[in-house]
Amino acid sequence: MRNRKNLFKLIAFTMMFALILAGCAAGNDGGDTSNGTDNNAGGNEAPGGDTSTGDKTVIKFAGQNDNTPATQAVIDAFNESSEEYAVEWVEMTNDSAQMHDQLLNSLSSGSSEYDVLSLDVVWAGEFADAGYLEAIDVRMREDGLSKDDYNSGSMDSGNYTGKQFTLPFFPDLGLLYFRSDIVSEEDAATLESGDYTYDDLYDMAERYTGEADTNLGFVYQSRQYEGLTVNLTEFSDSYQDVSGGLETMYKFTQADFSPRDLLNYSEGEVHTNFEQGNAVFARNWPYQFGRINSQEDGVTISVDDVGIAPLPNGGSVGGWLLGINNHSENKDGAWEFIKFVSGEEGQKIFSTTGGYLPGYNALLENDEVIASNELLSFPGFKVALEGTIARPVSPDYSQVSDTIQIEAHRYLSSGDNLDQITQAIEEAIAE
Repeated sequence: MRNRKNLFKLIAFTMMFALILAGCAAGNDGGDTSNGTDNNAGGNEAPGGDTSTGDKTVIKFAGQNDNTPATQAVIDAFNESSEEYAVEWVEMTNDSAQMHDQLLNSLSSGSSEYDVLSLDVVWAGEFADAGYLEAIDVRMREDGLSKDDYNSGSMDSGNYTGKQFTLPFFPDLGLLYFRSDIVSEEDAATLESGDYTYDDLYDMAERYTGEADTNLGFVYQSRQYEGLTVNLTEFSDSYQDVSGGLETMYKFTQADFSPRDLLNYSEGEVHTNFEQGNAVFARNWPYQFGRINSQEDGVTISVDDVGIAPLPNGGSVGGWLLGINNHSENKDGAWEFIKFVSGEEGQKIFSTTGGYLPGYNALLENDEVIASNELLSFPGFKVALEGTIARPVSPDYSQVSDTIQIEAHRYLSSGDNLDQITQAIEEAIAE
């Protein structure tokens, strides 16, 4: 990377020197536009905030590191297609907490060093409430963009006080994994359609546990951490029925087919028990399929024995969003880039180049996109991706999630005080 940067600098210097010899003004040198880790964004800013490379206005994109070629590929495609704007990637950490604080420090000072922001799905409410994001409803309407074109949970995650602040960068989602070698074809079809309830899942778990040496029916994340907030979001149908969701979770917790230590389960315990053939059903993220497909250490079941389905009320969305810094001096250019990345062309590049899930719904039927991600060949997965749901969108999301985790775990540990706990969770969400 260092050699690449030095090469770019040498090229930039040579070009500038040639311009001087030709009697032209040097203007801006353009800086280092490589896909590096230079976080000194805004360093090329000219008087009045007009940052340009050649005749193009530079758009600074604050995005996390990408171990695939996808981010650079989509930036290159945009830069080639745009006559007016050139995007420079300010590569940030993959540590979500550190990136959150880095962005917050910049935005809270009123800085315009970043034009486009990559945001974890749970940050949008906080950043929008603080006035750090520009609402994009008018821009969407003027460009004929519909919310229905995009992943539903991602769009809901970026909607705050009735205004839309983000478009999808790339989504993640909760899924139901099941043993297709155990579950009947009829039940598998029902699961894949999404037309079933948690009570139906309970009955299937009870019926199939014990087959093919399984000893667990359904495993999911119940430890007191973010995963519990995610699961209650799903069980309660996005908190439309908190008490019912808690009662159903408690029913599973107490079931004979559940592990006695289910309340200590996070993603690791879930994937271990499913991959080793102990569980018939498991709620987890798409990464679990990748582990099984690549036969990671400890995996004993075959990918041929795995089915995928949407969860009864939809899977909680994860992943990342794109928003415009409200202090940006290049908002029109920021919007053009976001529109491109989140749209059909950008999402196709991102999916086929990096294997990411598309946030643009039409691509779920695209042959090239499907070929780039084996999960998309599962009918149940495509149904799941079309029906994602959002966690609470709040300016104090961390505090809200902490309350949900503490109260839900307290109920699941005892089965007591359901009304009081439900009220505490509902009040936290309403604040």
